[in-house]
Amino acid sequence: MTPVLEIKNVTKNFGGVRAIDDFSVKIEPGKIHGLIGPNGAGKTTIFNNITGILTPCNGTIIFDEKEITGKKPHEIAQYGIGRTFQNIRLFSNLSVLQNVILACSMDAQYNLIDAFIRSPRYRRMEKQISEKAMSLLESVGLDGNCDEIASKLPYGHQRKLEIARAIALNPKLILLDEPAAGMNADESAELVGFILEIKERHEFTVLMIEHHMDVVTNLCDYVTVLNFGKTIASGTPAEVKKNEHVIEAYLGGAEGC
Repeated sequence: MTPVLEIKNVTKNFGGVRAIDDFSVKIEPGKIHGLIGPNGAGKTTIFNNITGILTPCNGTIIFDEKEITGKKPHEIAQYGIGRTFQNIRLFSNLSVLQNVILACSMDAQYNLIDAFIRSPRYRRMEKQISEKAMSLLESVGLDGNCDEIASKLPYGHQRKLEIARAIALNPKLILLDEPAAGMNADESAELVGFILEIKERHEFTVLMIEHHMDVVTNLCDYVTVLNFGKTIASGTPAEVKKNEHVIEAYLGGAEGC
């Protein structure tokens, strides 16, 4: 099976610090792949290299059989990669619906003149975008909150809104950066069911950074464990939890590391 994402021997240095050290991984289509490890292990740096925020010093990144190494973030998004962030990034003063409409508008098929004169093509596209945004909100259970200001939503709902924005361009791959951050056990359990449901509904693959091992265990098909930018273990959640290097570097550390 051809991987939806393949990272080959990627290295990223910041001055004299090697944040990613010869990292390789293959992400199979339709799977949920976890990326775990202690704080500072290089997980978010990998996400930033995939999405074009950073460029690797060495190595290649292939998505959907196309090399995307060094591409601009907007190009990579248009290829079919969506992303959420550890710290939620919404237009906090806009409504829930407006947040999703802005994300859906990235692939709008009209120009500035169409928008200025409100041409039939503009009005038709705006109607389609609004309908798509409402459909996305319905799929994440926020259609009843469409007129609320995004910053006023409960924390868990803000996470769902961010995910709705991430799937606005119908991505093949979504990168979730600590989706359960700040959640209690009940909220984390609800998140697991939510992610499984929308993954099946929208048919995308997931690469996920997460510290909550209960979330990793209940969601992920495969897990890659990092420490100091290097892979120290990979396999199913059950397999990596038994790995002595993982226990020493991660699971045996302080709670929440």
